Amino acid sequence: MQKEVLDQKVNEFMAKVIAKNPAEPEFHQAVKEVVESIIPYIEEHPKYKDGKILDRIVEPERVILFRVPWLNDKGEFMVNRGFRIEMNSAIGPYKGGLRLHPTVNLGILKFLAFEQIFKNSLTTLPMGGGKGGSDFDPKGKSDNEVMKFCQSFMTELQRHIGPDTDVPAGDIGVGGREIGFMFGQYKRLRNEFTGVLTGKGLEWGGSLIRPEATGYGATYFAQEMLKTRNLDYKGKTVVISGSGNVSQYACEKVTQLGGKVVTMSDSNGFIHDPAGIDKEKLAYIMWLKNDKRGRIQEYAAKYGVEYHEGKTPWGIKCDIAMPCATQNELNENDAKVLVANGCICVSEGANMPSTPEAVEVFIEKKILYGLGKAANAGGVATSGLEMSQNSMRLSWSREEVDAKLNGIMKAIHTTCVKYGTEPDGFINYVKGANIGGFVKIADSMLAQGHV
Repeated sequence: MQKEVLDQKVNEFMAKVIAKNPAEPEFHQAVKEVVESIIPYIEEHPKYKDGKILDRIVEPERVILFRVPWLNDKGEFMVNRGFRIEMNSAIGPYKGGLRLHPTVNLGILKFLAFEQIFKNSLTTLPMGGGKGGSDFDPKGKSDNEVMKFCQSFMTELQRHIGPDTDVPAGDIGVGGREIGFMFGQYKRLRNEFTGVLTGKGLEWGGSLIRPEATGYGATYFAQEMLKTRNLDYKGKTVVISGSGNVSQYACEKVTQLGGKVVTMSDSNGFIHDPAGIDKEKLAYIMWLKNDKRGRIQEYAAKYGVEYHEGKTPWGIKCDIAMPCATQNELNENDAKVLVANGCICVSEGANMPSTPEAVEVFIEKKILYGLGKAANAGGVATSGLEMSQNSMRLSWSREEVDAKLNGIMKAIHTTCVKYGTEPDGFINYVKGANIGGFVKIADSMLAQGHV
């Protein structure tokens, strides 16, 4: 399809989406990124056009918005807003995380839920797409306050979820503590012990490798991309953003595979350790962020390395970049600097961390670029494996789950290659992931009629 014709069709479609969903820029960005890949494919396959699949897939099946009142430690009433976006259930129960962060709003959750549809489809597991959360901020709150909030949040959410309906998981601000409080409240209200949430503790239905899964998966996906050019992690310098769960385990797996991670960051700035963040240093970061809940700047003071306040790490020379913090953290200028400094591979551990302009730079320069819906699908894939174990009342070993995760990431890569290989041999992972994820969902929607 000629670029002018494609641009016109994309713009016409986006005008409708924006009119129906005003003031939701992240959702608009996510939809546009997908339809730019999908529209040419739909034009070649009229059944999807006649079935108005694109018009249907951008509309959530259900949007749930509710009040969350709770009492703080001073006995004062606090009120937050809760959400659950049940986006698409064509291939399975809604599946996607819960995010607790002050920036949470309808547009961000719709973007995440929309991305989740395609990500879940790519995993090969029977999971639909959803996302939820609240504008509650767990930072600075006591365990008691977090529990009070989670119990109030689940008191309403439990009406809308279930092991065969909607299975939430964790996301930013929701770790094992929060999942535990929510699961306990669900069990109390429903009087049943089911696999209604994933990311649970190992003692009560959780899966081995789940905490590691997103970071491990993004690393495995990069490994597959590197193989297409007869490369691997050995001797490669890797720049990682973030210092939470995804970043920590990406660092761990990269190090195991022979790479050297030289940066990690948080919302205040980043540290640069040219010697590399080894096993001992990573253990300190895990303690600092998971237990002490401190700032990454403390790492710089402890190990005598540079700390760059208020900056992101994309100016550091590297072979591989792994943005693992948050959406739109890597812009066009960052992308140009990475490429100029010799970066050959980008694997996204976060959801949509690169702006559209940055993605254009990566594709134009033909570097290996693994977008989030493919590269970071390891987390939800292992959530799916946790659902399977819960359904069968089984618990698989660490080695079994890790092997299944690695196999799923390889399968996602194979799908991207199938649908994304250009005539010149370049693999456009954006195109491959979007079309590969779309076909499975679209065929299921057509088969099920007007749903």
